[in-house]
Amino acid sequence: MAHEPEFRYKQCLIIRNDVKMSCGKRCAQAGHASIGAYNSADKDLRKAWIAEGQKKVVLKANDERTLFELKVMAEHAGIATSLVQDAGMTEIPPGTVTALGLGPARSEDLDKITGSLSLL
Repeated sequence: MAHEPEFRYKQCLIIRNDVKMSCGKRCAQAGHASIGAYNSADKDLRKAWIAEGQKKVVLKANDERTLFELKVMAEHAGIATSLVQDAGMTEIPPGTVTALGLGPARSEDLDKITGSLSLL
């Protein structure tokens, strides 16, 4: 059995579970959240995360309020965030908050914020 690598850094992508979106739409929203948070993150954290293999964890949130609460918690911890609002050109109304990107940041710091969430 191969040894699993230990990741010191990761990025968490949190998708709203109460908004009806196709699988492809959810993936696109996760992509927007990832890029947005990455662009807001500290340069040294980005380099370390990339060097390690860019671990990403996709989680689900029950509602919009949860995303806003997680965003505030992350910002207070100094973690980069990106809240995604959909343009409304395909499946959902414009301005709908769909996802939140956190990090890259230290894994243990993100776990303190997202540890209660389930995988998508």
